Amino acid sequence: MSEPLIRLENIVKRFGNFTALDGVSIEVHPGEVHALLGDNGAGKSTLIKVLAGVHQPTSGTILVDGRPVVFRNPLAASDAGIGTVYQDLALNPLTSVTRNFFMGREITKGTRPFGIMQTTEMNRITREEMAKIGINIADPEQAVGTMSGGQKQTLAIARAIFFGARVLILDEPTSALGQKQQLEVLKTIKRVRSRGDIAIILITHNEVHAQLVADRYTFLSLGQVIGNGVAKEIGGEDIRRLMAGGAQMADLEEELATIH
Repeated sequence: MSEPLIRLENIVKRFGNFTALDGVSIEVHPGEVHALLGDNGAGKSTLIKVLAGVHQPTSGTILVDGRPVVFRNPLAASDAGIGTVYQDLALNPLTSVTRNFFMGREITKGTRPFGIMQTTEMNRITREEMAKIGINIADPEQAVGTMSGGQKQTLAIARAIFFGARVLILDEPTSALGQKQQLEVLKTIKRVRSRGDIAIILITHNEVHAQLVADRYTFLSLGQVIGNGVAKEIGGEDIRRLMAGGAQMADLEEELATIH
């Protein structure tokens, strides 16, 4: 097994008297999809914001390539190779695919801010990078608003990889998509995994999608890790139990049976 690209050791995050994360430890390996699962309020969003440099942990250690790091802000996390694709995707639907791909990192010739934008080169890169992970864009000048939900996800993923993401965090990438578009996104995730050099953290409520693409699981409940392991060791019943916060199905059924 490869060494982890990123390791979190005993991460604690408190907001005043509230403890959002309570001693969370995970390892994320290149060439793997690591599914992060748990109900609302489990701590998933806080954890990815710690990884993305939005929040600094109250205590604990983040290691990248075995070296401790401190992410003071999202730029520091990005410079370390942490790329986060949030649910809103940070895309402008009125501008072109290419402009969204480069968004603030446009290729120009000449001295900024008066340089001439190299549109032809940017269009070529956008088309090639998206094709690498399965989406062929006939016209990179088309408005992003004309793309399908799955294509938009692929655009955001391709952008993160091109600009140096080694750890790719995908926040509920299939939510609010139709079945066909969900399949597009899952195919994209598998293509990225097949490169072998990128570690993917998949945050999802969909246990079926997790089972289709995940190599490793971590389950959170109330800010704590209640289970983890590789996919071949965790069955569907284990996944359902752990997603329910570790409760046994029989316990839930017994509690429901008391309601008349």
